[in-house]
This record gives sequence, structure tokens and C-alpha cells, in this order.
Amino acid sequence: MAATSSESMFPFDSSSEKQTRALGKQFGLGLRVGAVVALIGDLGAGKTQFVKGIAEAFGFPPEDVSSPTFTIAHEYDGSNVLYHMDLYRIASEAELHQAGIEEYLNAGGICLIEWPQRAEHLLPPGTHFVRITHQSDGKRRIEYSRLNTV
Repeated sequence: MAATSSESMFPFDSSSEKQTRALGKQFGLGLRVGAVVALIGDLGAGKTQFVKGIAEAFGFPPEDVSSPTFTIAHEYDGSNVLYHMDLYRIASEAELHQAGIEEYLNAGGICLIEWPQRAEHLLPPGTHFVRITHQSDGKRRIEYSRLNTV
């Protein structure tokens, strides 16, 4: 798949994990070092499936990607570094800083953050937001926006 403008891929209605991963891969092809992607959605919405697709775009096997819910962050190191964070269990500002979120954001890799609401005040201009919501027909609606760059 050729990289295309992020905006042109969305909104997207996914019928399967495979479709969600494929969209993540296509989206990932357009990311550059330093990008921050904030993934918003309920438990089980498909955030990690989307991350698996992004990882695949950077040459990482999707089966090696798992949710870092209990470890806060996973690092995938190759020609580019992906930092996959899950802030679901972060309960305070102190925990956020102890987890080193600011260091990840400034480390020069690509940051993929599940439950970014816990660190919204730390997200840089230009952050990509991907929102995944359950639909009544079992599909997932995937939408995109970007944090104001001005």
C-alpha cells in the first residue's frame, strides 16, 4: 500500500481485527520519527490491533506486539524505534512522571499512546488522534484528528 494523507483514510468502518490492522499499517506508512499517536477508545475497541498495523509498517511482526497495560510501555527497536504506551493504570500525575512519559515523548522515536487522556497536557502540537468506537452492528468506527500545530 502506498502512503496516503492521513485525513483521506478516515473515517473508516472496520469489520474485523484484520481490517483494523491493515488501516493501522497504511496509517503507519505516513508516520515519521518524532510522531506521537494518541489512541482513544474503550477497552476492547481495537487500539492494540491498530498499533499492530503501525508496527508492521515499520517491519515489526504484529504477533510480537501486545498491550503494555501492566508494564506501561513496550519498546520495539529496529531501523526506527516504536514506543507503545498504555496509560490505563496511571492514576496520578506523580505516576505519570515516574513512568517516564516525557522522556518517551522526547526520545526521538514514534510514540503510540493508549489512554492518552491521562497525559493530554504533555502531548505536543501535531499529535495524531485516532478514536476507535464500537458500533451497534459490531463494527468499529475509526476517526482521525490532529492536535493544533499552531
